[in-house]
Amino acid sequence: MLLGTNLNDREKNLRTAQIYIEKEIGAIGEKSKIIETKPEGFISENDFLNQIIVVNSELSPVSTLKIIKQIESKMGRVYLPTQQNYQDRIIDIDILFFNRISFESSILTLPHHQIFSRKFVKKIMI
Repeated sequence: MLLGTNLNDREKNLRTAQIYIEKEIGAIGEKSKIIETKPEGFISENDFLNQIIVVNSELSPVSTLKIIKQIESKMGRVYLPTQQNYQDRIIDIDILFFNRISFESSILTLPHHQIFSRKFVKKIMI
């Protein structure tokens, strides 16, 4: 999973997301280093902290996504109408890979469709 945050206490946001993930999805194994990046795909003065984590879970990809959306909501993520594709966020949690599954639906594509277009993801891949 890729965690990203560019609002408030960014380090605390990453830790909080990991606590929820371990409690509701599964144990976290490996963690990448945390890197700071400029926003991609939108204009903001707030830089991101990003980290990749490996999660061991018995859940399905779609169940995992549903819980991720609940975690984001609990942490205060809101989706505001904007003219930009993306916006500032307290937390963003993306499933990059799920085992070796290739999967595509209206709500989830695996592997993540932007995994190789986001330069910073390559810098922190585990």
